[in-house]
Amino acid sequence: MITEELESTDAASPPKNTPPAPSQPPAEKPTTAVPSSRRKYLLVFGAIILVVAAVAGQRLLAFWSQYQSTDDAFIDGHIIPTSARVAGHVAKVHVEDNQLVKSGDLLVEIDPRDYETKLAQAKAALQVLEAKKKAAEDTAAMTRTTSAAAVAQAQANVALARAAVQTAAADIEAAKGRQARADAEIVSAKAKIEQAQAQATATDAYVTRTQQDVDRYKLAVEASAGSRQQYEYAIAAHDAAVAVLDAAQKSVASAQANLNSELAAKSSVAAEAEQSASRKVEAEARVNDALGKLASALSAPQQIAVADSEVVAMAAQVEQARAALRQAELDLSYTKVFATEDGRVTRKSVENGAYIQAGETLLALVPQNVWITANFKETQLTDMKAGNAVDVTIDAYPGKSFKAHVESIQSGTGARFALLPPENATGNFVKVVQRVPVKITFDVPASADVLLAPGMSVVPEVKVK
Repeated sequence: MITEELESTDAASPPKNTPPAPSQPPAEKPTTAVPSSRRKYLLVFGAIILVVAAVAGQRLLAFWSQYQSTDDAFIDGHIIPTSARVAGHVAKVHVEDNQLVKSGDLLVEIDPRDYETKLAQAKAALQVLEAKKKAAEDTAAMTRTTSAAAVAQAQANVALARAAVQTAAADIEAAKGRQARADAEIVSAKAKIEQAQAQATATDAYVTRTQQDVDRYKLAVEASAGSRQQYEYAIAAHDAAVAVLDAAQKSVASAQANLNSELAAKSSVAAEAEQSASRKVEAEARVNDALGKLASALSAPQQIAVADSEVVAMAAQVEQARAALRQAELDLSYTKVFATEDGRVTRKSVENGAYIQAGETLLALVPQNVWITANFKETQLTDMKAGNAVDVTIDAYPGKSFKAHVESIQSGTGARFALLPPENATGNFVKVVQRVPVKITFDVPASADVLLAPGMSVVPEVKVK
């Protein structure tokens, strides 16, 4: 069109080699010459604008076909709440808001004295229970060691007691035999006494008669009426009778002594019989006692089981005390709150001297590792995938671009994971283009002079082709 205009303009002008026309008086310039020149310039300017617009449109179309962008994006990151694990008064706060800390730095100290006391109590309780466990183990070992010996000893005691019973029974039978013999000896001694007494009585009568003979022969001799020989025979007979009487009296005394001895022997035998009977009763009692001890010894497995169960119970109590000790140690360690990661302190709500409860949030740590959460329309995800390069512009740093890449695309729209997701099956349905969160990570961590905080607005441009 511009060429046609130029050609028409050239056609209107005279040729350069044409000879000049004869002089004529100057005529007035047509009034259409100025509008024609202005129109020419306007057409040129319009053509330039169209060319620029075409180039810009072409580049814009090329950008739209290769890049996807959104302003619904922001810096995201972990916000780590730091809480107290034990209750107590705050002894010292070592950090301030927005302070940069390293992992392991001491943040807050809680008064540890109560927990030190509990730790000492837990240690003492553990020592007591360990001593009781050792005693139970020694008792169980001693029960195992002495159980077999106790059974053998009890069996030997039973045998000895039964032998003692048999010995006592034999002694009783022997005493009964001796009693029978003593009774027979007593009867014999009594018979001998009676015989000796009868003989003594007869001899005494004979002595009296011989004495009478002596007296009569003596008178006869004195009167010369009898012979001296008969008188002497009478004296000899009397003396013999006296000797026999004396012997008879001694036999009576001997028989009486023998009777007394037999009676004493009988009493002794009776006493021995009573002692044997008493020993038998005692031996039978020892048998019963030995049988009871044997039964107790035979229950050694049950005693060992009881001792072992006591050891197990004490071991469980020791483990419980050890767990309490470990808990007391943990509680004491919890009085010092350390930073779990590198980051900045934010939202500090703890002060010196305050009383805090277990689980109470003291402050929050924001690590320097951040990323971008960009909510793209679902129509923009056609060619987008993990690994696509991204140019990021941050509102806080205009004119500065950051290199990044797509890390992942969420499997679900943001509305689907809302607290109250839409129920399209109810009511009238209006189709709304949904947005899908895309996680974008920086290729290079930001320098120290660039603050990238969660919530800051960004504009990512994802190269999809």
